[in-house]
Amino acid sequence: MQVRPNLTLDMTDPTAGSVDTDLLAEPRLVVEPGMAARVSAVAGPVLQGMGYRLVRIKISGEFGCTVQIMAERPDGSMQIDDCEAISRALSPVLDVADPIDRAYRLEISSPGIDRPLVRRSDFERYAGHLVKIEMAVTHQGRKRFRGTLGGVEGDAVHLHRDDTRAGEDADVMLVMEDIADARLVLTDELIAESMRRGKAAERELKQKLGLEPPPPPHARKSDPARSNEPKPKLLKAEKKKNAPKNTKEHRLAADRLRRGEIDPIEGD
Repeated sequence: MQVRPNLTLDMTDPTAGSVDTDLLAEPRLVVEPGMAARVSAVAGPVLQGMGYRLVRIKISGEFGCTVQIMAERPDGSMQIDDCEAISRALSPVLDVADPIDRAYRLEISSPGIDRPLVRRSDFERYAGHLVKIEMAVTHQGRKRFRGTLGGVEGDAVHLHRDDTRAGEDADVMLVMEDIADARLVLTDELIAESMRRGKAAERELKQKLGLEPPPPPHARKSDPARSNEPKPKLLKAEKKKNAPKNTKEHRLAADRLRRGEIDPIEGD
């Protein structure tokens, strides 16, 4: 079937670094059924061979039929050049395999800021952020949960709920294999972190391409979590301690002290 590629790139949280083979081969815990599974069986190995990870496949009736493939590098980054490279490599493979029985529009994209979480490393990487989770099986009488990720313990995700009712426990453990859908909730904190990581990745990419000089060997990387903190104010005693001791004001004060015109305890 004819495939018409369409490239889209959402803002994500790029973090520069070398390819981690363990992360690259890490299996997804949340997978698609039906026709999307057939596309996944074709696209997954191609992406992995190129150094990318498949995040999600979604088939919709938009523009007749649209196949959206979300992908990322193992470190979570994704650039427009990556989308173009995937499209060029994947389109002919899908043409041959023909997993969809109609004409469709292929869309390659990054996961976006409010991305789905589909692997164990996703839940570990975004600990501390707000998330919505829908379970495939009922847990404590419900399937939908919302709260702050508290990390991974064994085969379960710790969640501190913000949607509890009277008498319900705010802290729950959700088995990852029973999760049908998990997605980050867009917050100011998540956007700020994504922008900081994006700028760092862009700067490192420019340095690798020679478009920007590398940092000197003695340079220390700033901590983005502390970069916006207000500078501590000096106490009055510290200001006096660090102030210069041989100004005209100090010499005049010393003269007045010798003449007995000021109290030596209070100074001037």
